[in-house]
Amino acid sequence: HGAEPISERVQRRQGCLLLGSHLGSFEIMRTLGIEEAGLPISVLMYEDNAAKMIEIAKDLNPKLASTIIPIGTVDSMLLVKEKLDQGQLVGLLGDRTLKREKIVSCSFLGERAIFPAGPMLLAATVKAPVFLCFGLYRGGNRYEIHCELFAERVDIPRAGSGQELQHWVQRYAERLEHYCRVAPYNWFNFYDFWA
Repeated sequence: HGAEPISERVQRRQGCLLLGSHLGSFEIMRTLGIEEAGLPISVLMYEDNAAKMIEIAKDLNPKLASTIIPIGTVDSMLLVKEKLDQGQLVGLLGDRTLKREKIVSCSFLGERAIFPAGPMLLAATVKAPVFLCFGLYRGGNRYEIHCELFAERVDIPRAGSGQELQHWVQRYAERLEHYCRVAPYNWFNFYDFWA
C-alpha cells in the first residue's frame, strides 16, 4: 500500500530515506524491494547488534549483505549521502535507542517513551524526502507492506534540539502507534519499552 510514490522517486533518481521500526519485518521489505522490484536500497545498521543476521545474509545472499551501511564508522554518513545523491533509497529504523545517543521523550500508546533523535537529525541533514515503511506479517507467507510519505523535507535547526526535533520525533511515534494498533502482535520488543 502506497509504494508507488517511492518507485516514482527512484525513476526520477531522487534519493529517499525509508524509515521503519521493529514492527513486522523491515528486512522482508528490503529483500522484496531489491530482489523483486529491483529497487536500489541500502540500510543503515548497527553491526554489533545485528552481527548474526549480517553473517547469515552474507552466506545466503552476498548481494543483499553488500547493501548494509554500518552506523558509527568514519564514512557512514558519507556513504548515506552518496547513495541518496545517486537516487537510491536508504532505510533505517527509528524506534530503538542505544547508549550515548541523543533521545526524545514522546507520548506512545498512552505513556512516555524514549525514541532516538538520530533518524530525524539525519533526515534534516541530508534534506531527502522521508517515507515511513512497515511490513506487517499477516500469517503464512503473507506480508502487508505499508508506505506513506512522512515528509518532503524534515526541517530542524542546526543545533538539533528544541520544538522542531520534538515535533518530528513525536509525529513518527504517532504513526508507529497507529500501525501498532493495526497489527499489535507485529511489534517486537524484548524489554520494557517505557522504562
